[in-house]
Amino acid sequence: MNRVRILSAVLIGLIALGAGVAAAAHRRRPVTSSGAVAVSRQPQDTRIRVQVLNSTTTRGLARRATMLLRDRGFDVVETGTIKATRDTTLVLDLSGHPEWAKRVATALGVARIETRRDSSRYLDIAVVLGSTWRPPAAPLNP
Repeated sequence: MNRVRILSAVLIGLIALGAGVAAAAHRRRPVTSSGAVAVSRQPQDTRIRVQVLNSTTTRGLARRATMLLRDRGFDVVETGTIKATRDTTLVLDLSGHPEWAKRVATALGVARIETRRDSSRYLDIAVVLGSTWRPPAAPLNP
């Protein structure tokens, strides 16, 4: 009888541990508004220079987006705030690489993509965060 209790306790502990590991792994991945897991990363051996601008009244939103994009391997070289407010997040392709803009938009969740060529070539992608963008609920740097 004592052996059955010990085996039951061990089995319940293993199930709980497995559930905890699975939940922790799921929390680290951002979820899009459709409920699909969005895991988009920067391509190997490619440097995509990104600018993140907060166009909302929510403080720290650009910092949270920067942490998310850097966690996905993107090179965020500049962050800031702009006065013009937006509802929708906008990803601007400045270097003529629409697939890079799509990767950044997928990493952020839901975003509109536009192409606006920039001859300075300092930035590849610019992100203008809108008020509908929500950072992942889980901490980015546990």
